[in-house]
Amino acid sequence: MASETADAVLDSGHESVVAELIKRSADSNAALMRGDIDTYRTLIAYTDDFTLMSPFGGTPSHGSEYTPERMEAMGRFFKNGVFRQEVVQSYASADMVVLALIEYQNVEVGELPTQEWPLRVTLVYCREGAKWRLAHRHADPLVGGISLEQAAALARGER
Repeated sequence: MASETADAVLDSGHESVVAELIKRSADSNAALMRGDIDTYRTLIAYTDDFTLMSPFGGTPSHGSEYTPERMEAMGRFFKNGVFRQEVVQSYASADMVVLALIEYQNVEVGELPTQEWPLRVTLVYCREGAKWRLAHRHADPLVGGISLEQAAALARGER
């Protein structure tokens, strides 16, 4: 019985942290989709070894590359967007939280007109002292799925 009680206390502690990080993720990305980089930066801090695997593919980027100038450019890249997210699954330990999400954006990206941008997203948060920081984000636009043949063509570098 003692271990069940300890597990229940630990689980409820994780639940509040997970709920806070889910809300922070939604609020920060909603701000980013509006082009509000200042609010985004207030809500989300990256770890020193942060990695981003963007939905456009290519080489992963790292936290050291996110200079103030790059962050400002990122804010200009997204305009007039609305955002919502669906939590698929969450995992939590004392120092790490993983969120598997579907993000739904309707936003102007770059010079493209407004369109839907649903993404499958994995976020990894790590606790550093009393703060939770984003350590990793991986996103892809394959919410609707693709065929084996399409996946094979992408793997071969075909477009």
